[in-house]
Amino acid sequence: MIECPMTLAGKKLLEAELDQLIKVDREDIKVAISEARELGDLKENAEYHAAKERQSHIEGRIMDLQSKIARARVVDTTTIKSEKIIFGAFVKVYDQQKDIEVSFQIVGEDEAMTDNKKVSYNSPLGKALIGKEVGDEAIVKAPKGDLVYEVQDIRYS
Repeated sequence: MIECPMTLAGKKLLEAELDQLIKVDREDIKVAISEARELGDLKENAEYHAAKERQSHIEGRIMDLQSKIARARVVDTTTIKSEKIIFGAFVKVYDQQKDIEVSFQIVGEDEAMTDNKKVSYNSPLGKALIGKEVGDEAIVKAPKGDLVYEVQDIRYS
């Protein structure tokens, strides 16, 4: 079984979404399907087909979330003591192309999708930064050319 690294906050987000899908969305779609059935012929019933498709999406997401939560490896960032960037690090980098400083946290894939101040450890930038120390440069290969980031600060909290 492949583990899914995530922060405690990330796991709580997934659990909240799962709870919403099971307790609210799943129940709402049952009502929608029931109401659509009452409209008559199911072969030509657009409401019924749309509700069934929505139900399929909900059930798929529920299974996906349950799998990720079951495989979760929660990383407590408050206990990390490292001079290098590892999963959970809060990083400040200097973007040489845009001439700006950018701050974000290295997190799991699902966490990164919910917040622009979070970068997945599996993204090109995340992969380039893992293992770097303050003062190091991280180079990200991009279609327009190499992007260079200088590590300014690393902290764990």
